[in-house]
Amino acid sequence: MDKTIPKIVIIGGGAGGLELATQLGHKLGKKKQAEILLIDKNRTHIWKPLLHEVATGSIDPDLDGVVYSAHAAKHHYNFQLGTFCNLDNNNKTITLSPLYDELGHQILPKRTVHYDHLVIAIGSVSNDFNTPGIKDHCFYLDSNQQAERFQHALLDNFTRLHQDDDPLHSLDIAIVGGGATGVELSAELYHVSELLKIYGLTNMSAKRLHIHLIEAGPRILPVLSERIASSAKRELLRLGVTVRENTQVKQATEHGFITNGDEQINADIMVWAAGVKAPDFIKELDIFELTRNNQIKVNDYLQSNLDPKIYVLGDCCAFTQDDGSQVPPRAQSAHQMALCVEKNLIATLREQPLKKFEYSDHGSLVNLSRYSTVGNLMGNLTSNTFFIEGKIARFMYISLYRMHQRAIHGSAKTFALWISEKVLRVVRPKMKLH
Repeated sequence: MDKTIPKIVIIGGGAGGLELATQLGHKLGKKKQAEILLIDKNRTHIWKPLLHEVATGSIDPDLDGVVYSAHAAKHHYNFQLGTFCNLDNNNKTITLSPLYDELGHQILPKRTVHYDHLVIAIGSVSNDFNTPGIKDHCFYLDSNQQAERFQHALLDNFTRLHQDDDPLHSLDIAIVGGGATGVELSAELYHVSELLKIYGLTNMSAKRLHIHLIEAGPRILPVLSERIASSAKRELLRLGVTVRENTQVKQATEHGFITNGDEQINADIMVWAAGVKAPDFIKELDIFELTRNNQIKVNDYLQSNLDPKIYVLGDCCAFTQDDGSQVPPRAQSAHQMALCVEKNLIATLREQPLKKFEYSDHGSLVNLSRYSTVGNLMGNLTSNTFFIEGKIARFMYISLYRMHQRAIHGSAKTFALWISEKVLRVVRPKMKLH
């Protein structure tokens, strides 16, 4: 490729990063107006709001994931496997860590990648607030690998309980964090436990599943409206979830969580889904202006305060709105930021004025597996908020994923994927069993 054309490097293939690489590939890469390089530490992409379904086996990442290298070949950008570990903005280079296989053998050494324009879209991870025992005893659901580790542990425990004839023995799962991930995971676990009887695990059912959803604040879903939170809580209680609000965890042990009140909450499986922060290595770089959650502060155009050649989008981006509030770390935020960065990068190459980022809140939806979906939609013509639930809310929730698919695949392939999902549903198991 002609080295005289500008090189745009995107670090992170999450919702925003992958959408940006796709669109820039079509608008710049295809016409050889820029070289587009996407870097990610994983080989495949799964839409992050679906990770709780990967964790329960409701979807199979091997079948439902997007392989970056194959996707790149079709959409006119390049992909490189690697983990971002350092940045030299003076020389416009980033450093990638050495790459090893599962046995510890080095595949690639430490590498340096040059850029003309850099986009940081590394997402976020759970914030355990350095609570003792969390890293040693809890599962996180921040990545495909973590979700699959949980799914394997879940299957092992389902199998153990199925072969245990004592009906008084149960599978106890404790989830810390009453946000969308914790709430949706709780409901999905009940759904898959009912599916097990189809596949021969008849002794395991939802009646032998006990879930504790632990929230430090006064109510679950604290960033959403009280009406949504109340509706979700009512559904969870109906399923059998023990919802523990105003309960702060101070320690995790191999047997469960210990609260600030010294109460022991026993659990066979523990999940930490509380708090969000950008990865700690961003702070260790000691380059950017950060929030206390390691998010990179940006200007009106989503450029870092350090260097206008570096854009930031998604969960790791700290954009302050006119009212002083920050844009929330949601998929719709990443989508809107990707659109803005796309326009600004193209405008820069064409020496045109940049566009200021303006966030539009289209509402929030929480999917309680096949049982219910609740949420709110923001009116486009008025400032009213519309509460929705049931089938309409479920349809809107699925539509969000279809919008993401359309952004990275195009309308025709998204329709083809929808048809293939309908066909495969007839022959594929309803849950991943391996």
